[in-house]
Amino acid sequence: MNVPKPNLSSVDGITAPLRHTTFRRIWFASLLSNLGNLIQGVGAAWAMTQMTSGAGKVALVQTALMLPVMIISVPAGAIADMYDRRIVALVSLGIALASAAALTGVAWFGLITPRLLLALCFAIGSGMALLGPAWQSSVSEQAPTETLPAAIALNSISYNVARSAAPAIGGLVVAAAGAVAAFALNALLYLPLIVALLLWKRISEPSRLPPEGLRRAIVTGVRYITNSPSIKIVLTRSIITGVIGGAIIALMPLVARDLLNGGAQTYGIMLSAFGLGAVIGALSINGVRKRMSGEAAIRACALSLGGAIAAVALSREPVLTAVALVLAGAVWMMMWALFNIGVQLSAPRWVAGRSLAAYQAASSGGIALGSWGWGHLTDAAGVEAALLVSAALMLASPLMGLWLQMPRIGARGEEPEVPADPEVRLALTGRSGPLVVEVEYRVTQEKTRAFYDAMQEVQLLRQRNGAYGWSIARDIADPELWTERYCCPTWFDYLRQRSRSTNSDREMERRAIAFHMGPEPVRVRRMLERPFGSVRWKDDTPNRAAAEVLPVITSGAGGNT
Repeated sequence: MNVPKPNLSSVDGITAPLRHTTFRRIWFASLLSNLGNLIQGVGAAWAMTQMTSGAGKVALVQTALMLPVMIISVPAGAIADMYDRRIVALVSLGIALASAAALTGVAWFGLITPRLLLALCFAIGSGMALLGPAWQSSVSEQAPTETLPAAIALNSISYNVARSAAPAIGGLVVAAAGAVAAFALNALLYLPLIVALLLWKRISEPSRLPPEGLRRAIVTGVRYITNSPSIKIVLTRSIITGVIGGAIIALMPLVARDLLNGGAQTYGIMLSAFGLGAVIGALSINGVRKRMSGEAAIRACALSLGGAIAAVALSREPVLTAVALVLAGAVWMMMWALFNIGVQLSAPRWVAGRSLAAYQAASSGGIALGSWGWGHLTDAAGVEAALLVSAALMLASPLMGLWLQMPRIGARGEEPEVPADPEVRLALTGRSGPLVVEVEYRVTQEKTRAFYDAMQEVQLLRQRNGAYGWSIARDIADPELWTERYCCPTWFDYLRQRSRSTNSDREMERRAIAFHMGPEPVRVRRMLERPFGSVRWKDDTPNRAAAEVLPVITSGAGGNT
């Protein structure tokens, strides 16, 4: 059968995902939702400046909006992987809509206080934190995988187009009708995205295994991330970048008020300049990825951002500050897009929500903690000094690449066919366990060092897919005999662990097995560590295993351990 070759020009184009109806509909609706969120942020920040003159509380508005992402995103990612992502997104929007309506009502009746404003901003942020992993991990279901980088960039453009327009619109709305109008407009602009998600006829393949419990799903996600070096590097760089660079966002109202002696309109213009630069950066991301490695691009962006922050700190002219903010917005956007693409293309689909949740927690948590710290430094030393410290740290941040070099990013591989279940002659239930797996290899003396190095990679793939207690041992009486051993909590967990291997994982296993010598294949033993309950000691003891139907498939590649 002749398979048509993809049109590379259309695949590489930034607008390629918009050719798909579902993505296009949700993208335009998310543009309006982002617009509402940012207008609400403008109203909240300005309302806080009217209630207090302390820089710390003004900066806490940004913290209240971003901190929920750090706190909630990990369980939110597990929920996104466990359940229908469309339903999760709708529930999340319902929470945000209810909180925005409450904020509107409180402001309308004149009951708003600094603490109440922060609390309701936190509630809105919580709804959006729950939405984030479900929405981002479903992008690959709304557009083809080959257009995923462009889809990620388009979602960033959506946010930053809104960032460009929202400050000016927000400034006009606040000036004309007060902060309450900004809060009400945000609530209304959630509705188009709710409608778009209701119209999405998501096709989900039912899993042959029941979903993990929330606690187990969180533990599995954490285990995957801690055993994935590339994702750990991206998350670490994201946290540090957020802490250092968060000053430019958190202190923007004070830049407008104290450095430029402006009001709400000046603040809106500065945010628009930053958002315009972010759109330029998003449109440039494909070209940057083609011409530069990930590490080189991150270093160039960090140096440019450090210079732009210094210019904002020293400038007293709105035009010069706006130009610096355009540059800052462009490189800020490119840095986060590179981090986001790195996570999405590194994580397999079964853990995509949890990986993206970890990324969101790292980035937003870094920005939130940085905002709090920069607010306190500003109270002590002033806006200019705080921004100059941020600029100096950002200029030094490329040194991180000496120890934490950004990984090379390739395309996400297709998920392989699930292997057939192993032969079982002992009556098991899904909760039977722990299960112990032992794999025996015979390796010649000359290849032991290379084999041992290969098994260190196998250890990481076993552990990130759900195994624990991994070890490799060598027989002292038969030095050519090596035994790999690992455990899974239950029989169902073992079946999940087998089904999670990607093409690269299978290739890594094949490289290790290639060291095995002799005509017989590697020997695999699967044993119950504590088989209490698997043996009926009396004839009249109920056989609980017989009443539980276990999933078994008869097709697929065998031999997987």
